[in-house]
Amino acid sequence: MAAAGAGFRLGQRVHAAGDPRRAGTVRYLGPVDGHAGDWVGVDWDGGAGGRHDGSLAGRRYFAAAGERSASFARPAALSPGIALPDAIRLRYRVDDFTKEEQDEMYVFSTSQKRVSVELVGTNKVREKLKNFDELLCASVSFMGVSSTGSPEELQGLVPNLRQLDLTGNLFSKWKDIFSLCQALPSLEVLDLTNNRMENDVAESTLLKNIRVLVLNNCGVTWELVGKLKVPFACLKELHLIWNNMNIITIPVGKFVQGFNTVRLLNLEDNHIVSWDEMVKLSYLRSLEQLHLNKNKIKHVRYPSNLPSSGPLGDVSVLPFEKLQVLLLGSNEIEDFLSVDSLNLFPSLMDVRISDNPIADPAKGGAPRFVLVARLGNVKILNGSEVSARERREAEIRYIRLVMGKAESDDPEVIKQLHPRFAELKALHGIEDEKPTSRTLGPQKMSSGLIGITFKCVGPSMGEKQPLTKKLPSTTTVGKLKSLCESFFKLKEIKLRLFLEEEQGCPLPQLLDEETASLMELGIGAGATIIVDEEN
Repeated sequence: MAAAGAGFRLGQRVHAAGDPRRAGTVRYLGPVDGHAGDWVGVDWDGGAGGRHDGSLAGRRYFAAAGERSASFARPAALSPGIALPDAIRLRYRVDDFTKEEQDEMYVFSTSQKRVSVELVGTNKVREKLKNFDELLCASVSFMGVSSTGSPEELQGLVPNLRQLDLTGNLFSKWKDIFSLCQALPSLEVLDLTNNRMENDVAESTLLKNIRVLVLNNCGVTWELVGKLKVPFACLKELHLIWNNMNIITIPVGKFVQGFNTVRLLNLEDNHIVSWDEMVKLSYLRSLEQLHLNKNKIKHVRYPSNLPSSGPLGDVSVLPFEKLQVLLLGSNEIEDFLSVDSLNLFPSLMDVRISDNPIADPAKGGAPRFVLVARLGNVKILNGSEVSARERREAEIRYIRLVMGKAESDDPEVIKQLHPRFAELKALHGIEDEKPTSRTLGPQKMSSGLIGITFKCVGPSMGEKQPLTKKLPSTTTVGKLKSLCESFFKLKEIKLRLFLEEEQGCPLPQLLDEETASLMELGIGAGATIIVDEEN
């Protein structure tokens, strides 16, 4: 038969001969009309790299993933890959390393950052060429590894291996992965990024040794993940980036069960739209970090309406009870209710909401000080620590901002729009500052003035001493620019104004909304405004 002659099987993972980085899956074996001999139809990874979609000259041979991800190749032009022991010997017993091989002699962190690890650098490898039993961390990424080889050979070769990076290889069957883990009892971290894993899980004994499992861009579904909780019952970290896993499928009940030891779950870049899918993770009892960057989530709500006991009848178990870190950067969140809901998570201290409309002042979102003030329990916001001083200044500015806008005099309406407003006023001892009459005379006008210090820093402005002026709190940013032109004689310079943040805060805040007043921006007495020039 043609299939037997070709030496390949349907569903087999292969790479182009001489190019392990160009990998694909065998989808057809046999003749091609108009061409002699045996052919192998390959669907190449990445949805591209081929010439057609599995059809040629009007005949369909197979259905490819992309319009141009498929091609036909002679068997000799493809490689079935090599065994893991051979790859380790090739990678770590070459006398003259190429630059590409030197670049690959490291282990990726789970966030895909390059990190230096013991016994992986070129010099250290050369020192240990004769002592593979001392190799603790290894990377054989993009080497065309397709099988574990002999378990006894692998165990004898690297008996103490703790971290293994198999990124971009040809594994697809879970039985091979289970065999690998059993052969390496010291292995704790396994990275299978860019291996196309099948969704059928073979039976396996408990793999107590694996603590970190990385399945980024492996084409896995949550249905498969649910099956992995049995063999990988001792996992502490599970990384599932780039799997288009936008639905959490649960065979029984409403919540994900199992994974009792998982502390970090990474679901970044999975096209997740609905927060309701994340609510299904509410009762992962050890979950401390949930990474959801680069999805399409629009709203976040704490599931306070869930039962106070867990899905297994646990007494007094709160949803997301141990969650400390929630990363929501680069989503589509645009409402303050989502921000305020984060206060309800019992243990949440580290939040990322950068690159969302709600956190982008240029798109009508809130500046950092507003987010800090509204998030009362957060100690780290968007990767920057919130110091005690920053929190105090942010909360006071926020109080001024709310008092200045005065959407309503009804306390209930204010509480709905600004849940922490009354609490913050009491905390900082700030009373309402409302005039007793709307017809105050000119003699009362000075009570609405605030002292602002201006500092010129523009390179073409020359040396100018800081200047402090008392201005009405209703002064707009546009008016401030006009005043600065007059104060410092800067008629020919186009100005940019920044609010100098307090110590411990990040960069100065750009004041780019011309019609916003000092009061609306939460700028009070003693503030410093930096006067700079464009370009």
